[in-house]
Parts: sequence; C-alpha cells; structure tokens
Amino acid sequence: MNNRKRKVADIALKLFIEKGIQQTSIQEITEKANISKGTFYNYFSSKSDCIAEILEFLRYDASQQRMALQIGKDPGDRQVFIEQITILMRLNQERNLIPLFEAILSSNEADLKKLVMQHRVYEMEWLSNRFIDIMGEDIREHSFEATVLFFGMLQHMLFTLRVTNSTYTLDHVVAVILSYIELIVPKMMMNDKVMLNYSAIDLLRTNANKKVVTKEDIMKLADQLHEHHAFNEEQKDLFDAMVDELQRERIRKVVLQPLLKPFQQLFDETPIKSEVQKFTNMLWYFLRTLS
Repeated sequence: MNNRKRKVADIALKLFIEKGIQQTSIQEITEKANISKGTFYNYFSSKSDCIAEILEFLRYDASQQRMALQIGKDPGDRQVFIEQITILMRLNQERNLIPLFEAILSSNEADLKKLVMQHRVYEMEWLSNRFIDIMGEDIREHSFEATVLFFGMLQHMLFTLRVTNSTYTLDHVVAVILSYIELIVPKMMMNDKVMLNYSAIDLLRTNANKKVVTKEDIMKLADQLHEHHAFNEEQKDLFDAMVDELQRERIRKVVLQPLLKPFQQLFDETPIKSEVQKFTNMLWYFLRTLS
C-alpha cells in the first residue's frame, strides 16, 4: 500500500469507527481525504475493498514488527514469542479496531464478515505454526486446536479483567495463558485425540479463503524449489521420492506423510528453511483433503 493510499485508508478507518461502516459514504471519505471519487476508486473498488486493505496493512505491519523481533533470535525463544503475540493486540487497540470488528460481526454484511474471518484465520495460522517452533514438530497435529484454546482463554480472560477493572499487562496475561497451553498440549498428545479433526480445520480455512490447495499449486512450488536451489544428495533423494509420488494417479498418503518431517529437517540450518516449510505445509494440507 503506497503512502497516499494508506493515508486514505486511515481516514476511512477513522470514519468507519466514528460513524459506522454503513453510515459512512464514499463521498465523506473523499471529502475528508481531499481526493476525488475517481482517485478513491483507483485505490479501492468499494468500501469493502477499503476495509480489506486496512486489514491487510494491519497484518503486514504486525508481520514486520514480529520479524524484527525475531532477527538473530532462536525461533523457540519463549519471550520473543510472547512479545510477538502482543504486537497485533496492541495494534488493534491503538487503531481502535476491536469495536469495528464487533460491529461487522453483528451486521448482516456477509462480505465484511468474511474479511474479519480471514483476518482471524490468518492470525490463527501464524500462532499455530509458532506453537510448533516453540514446542516442537511433534505437536503439529495438535497445534491448531491448541491455538483455538489459547485464543478462547485469552479473549475471556481479558474480558473479565476489563469488566472487573483489574490491573494487568498484556505480556503477563499472554505468558500465563501460554503456560497453561504448555501444560495442556502434552495431555492432548498423550490422549492422542483432538476435538477439531482435519476436516473441521479444512472447512474453517475453506470458508475463510474459498481456496483449496491443489496438486498444481504444490507442483509449481516444487518446480521453484528445484530450479532455484541446489540440493545435496539426501535432500534430492527425498524430494524426488515426494514428487514421484505426487505424480501418481492415486497418491498414497501412507507413503508421503512420513516423508514430510524428515524432508523439512534436512533444511533446518539452510537459507531456504522457510520455503521448504511452506512446501511441506502446503503438501500436508493437500494430503488431508484426499479421501
């Protein structure tokens, strides 16, 4: 988002919060921003598109701050993780977005509700992956459910602290609830049961994004990895085995799934660790959709 476009989006956000989305006209936004309607429509196709850009910038801003915190640090650093979680919460507070979200979710605007759902699912995906960084690859099957539990506890704890006028800091609340999750996850793993199965999580993602990972998406990413990076012999052997299996008429999950973790681990200390993780995550999501 360029600076001028961002300024218009910020002005629109203030009006949405002050007056309500439906009560704010594009004419009011253009007058307040001192631009023409043509300029507004060059930036945004509609008010909904403007809100989508506002949320996208919020996620971008949070991601940049989170990455800055993690530079040179161990991905498993617990304190960095706590600070990263609070970043988006503080941005939401600073920009007074919580009342806007609540207004959207209580409205009859399906498109706007979907934008808020997407925003929340993106954040859940981020936290789910970071739980794996903090607690290890073994919790992957339980990480999304742990994320749901974390956000549920966090939301209701903050609500109770506010209405009781209790003194608290975000860092402390996040740290305490994280300690609860760290106690709960081993129990989840020991029981080897989840309330949110793969199909339920996939449905959530599909409803939010309306996009399903396809074999073509995975093969395209595999081609990019192969073209731009030189694999050693062990990496190449596993990569070829996975690609060969994907090209079969009937893909065998029992063959592919055990290869994901070893393949990802081969790149733990390499510059393309994140790209390989994206590939294995995408493949993991795809395998869960197969019957």
